[in-house]
Amino acid sequence: MLIFPDDDVIMPLGSPDSGPAGSEPEEKPNLLVFPDQDPADSNTTSAVAGPASIDDERRRRRMISNRESARRSRMRKQRHLENLRNQANRLRAENRELSTRLRFVSYHSNRVRTDNERLRSEHTMLRHKLSNIRQILTFRQLTNQFAVATSAWPCNNIVHPTAAAAAAEQFPSLIAS
Repeated sequence: MLIFPDDDVIMPLGSPDSGPAGSEPEEKPNLLVFPDQDPADSNTTSAVAGPASIDDERRRRRMISNRESARRSRMRKQRHLENLRNQANRLRAENRELSTRLRFVSYHSNRVRTDNERLRSEHTMLRHKLSNIRQILTFRQLTNQFAVATSAWPCNNIVHPTAAAAAAEQFPSLIAS
């Protein structure tokens, strides 16, 4: 018989993989059988008195305690790994969501920037047109004021030098003759 201390299973001797055909592993009793001890005497270990049996009992308890501790440690490790996997999945999902939101915001930011540039250009063009219209209005007001001022004087037949120059530009053939 083979005894596996970590597995609490006794396998009958036979094939190293599965044992004799049709046999299944048996549950091992709570007693530990040491290699120098006869398996038939394993049930009487508590009956043997002496320091060796006390040490054997302590070793057996320590081994059982160590196995239980290792089992708890494996369970903790398994829970920890599962928590890490869950956290990684949550973070991947959050990363995808944030990436989508970033693309959305970037797209709209570019649209707003383009609209803003178009509006600035339109603003500059309209300011330039407004400036030109103001200049035209100012010129018309000045010419109207000049026309009113010249007609109010009794000597209307005197030609102002700037008016003569303007008339010469408009009607060069009449002044030249």
